[in-house]
Amino acid sequence: MKNFVEELKWRGMLAQMTPGTEEFLMENMVSAYLGTDPTADSLHIGHLCGIMMLRHLQRCGHKPYLLVGGATGMIGDPSGKSQERNLLDAETLYHNQEAIKSQVAKFLDFDGDEPNKAELVNNYDWMKDFSFLDFARVVGKHITVNYMMAKDSVQQRLNGTSRDGLSFTEFTYQLLQGYDFLYQYQKYGVRLQLGGNDQWGNMTTGTELIRRTLGSEAQAYCLTCPLITKADGKKFGKTESGNVWLDRNRTTPYAFYQFWLNVSDDDAERYIKIFTSLDRETIEGLVAEHKQDPGRRMLQRRLAEEVTVMVHSKEDLDMAIAASNILFGKATKDQLAQLDEATLNDVFKDVPHYELPKELLGGKAIDLFCQDGWDVFPSKGEMRKMVKGNGVSLNKEKLTAFDQVITSDDLIDGKYLLVQRGKKNYYLITVK
Repeated sequence: MKNFVEELKWRGMLAQMTPGTEEFLMENMVSAYLGTDPTADSLHIGHLCGIMMLRHLQRCGHKPYLLVGGATGMIGDPSGKSQERNLLDAETLYHNQEAIKSQVAKFLDFDGDEPNKAELVNNYDWMKDFSFLDFARVVGKHITVNYMMAKDSVQQRLNGTSRDGLSFTEFTYQLLQGYDFLYQYQKYGVRLQLGGNDQWGNMTTGTELIRRTLGSEAQAYCLTCPLITKADGKKFGKTESGNVWLDRNRTTPYAFYQFWLNVSDDDAERYIKIFTSLDRETIEGLVAEHKQDPGRRMLQRRLAEEVTVMVHSKEDLDMAIAASNILFGKATKDQLAQLDEATLNDVFKDVPHYELPKELLGGKAIDLFCQDGWDVFPSKGEMRKMVKGNGVSLNKEKLTAFDQVITSDDLIDGKYLLVQRGKKNYYLITVK
């Protein structure tokens, strides 16, 4: 059995743990859980560190439980939040749970015959028939208000970081999370809770509830990973357009690949340990090779490749690389035509966009691409000169005649024309 704690330490994935955790893990096959609230039908890369912890846990011979918080998701955890969440209905929560399971199944083995195969549980299953009176008797009597008030997540909300204060609903969240640990401890033999470092207060409420309910001899442990940030201290996983999601319909594989490809050298060196399963020797070799020639961005490329294949597929990685080549290297019309609309828009999101009325199709290229107010060509005379010099392309093919007739057959996805002037100047025209 591999040492799970050592694995996390060298990867930079260990923040804190309760005393005796490492020894307990070395002596037993331990069942451990990590919770996630199904507030969306996809995880984003901010969740990946926790999911990778479960992946390493299983690879070290232990049994992972992914707890989807169908009950706690109806309330919302106050940790790190300045406002209360919107509450979700049961149908939405179930849909989100199934979507999340399919994503996590790419990281964990849920279907094997091994005793440490992964399990998915939903705390709504044990909370839905738990009456308020039962909750007060079984859970509430064991944890004092003083103990709950001392938690950082509570103090931050009470001391002015939020206009709205803290609702009773949110105040009880740590008791609900604590009961999750107690229930799984008794039902499934779960002895360890994993989570992000901002969850430490809620997690230790669980160990305290287990100790007070079952006696001081009960063995329950907590282990957290650090909150991942960028080298400049800014929040990891956010872009100008929002979260980087694992769902291809929210973040295309191309945009996902580009996110990892464009991280800084310092971040790439940290992230390749945290977000891939590459072994220590391989990573150290990649880091050394990268430092010899940082301009080649070997570390970023390997990081982007590994994470894209793990989250999506090898085919999606190949497509993302091909899409990158369309903008940054040589590519063909066929490769351009293979892009779906979302990827096409991602690839060309930073190039000038223009709209062309559909009724103008059937006109000559020089008339269509030299519209008033457009910045594609300085003048019709300049366009003629550039076409004669093989300096203009339409949909990645050289435009051989400035008076070529442009028809609906030239449209990509039935609505786009990609004009390229010189090597680096692209213009995306939407025909409406």
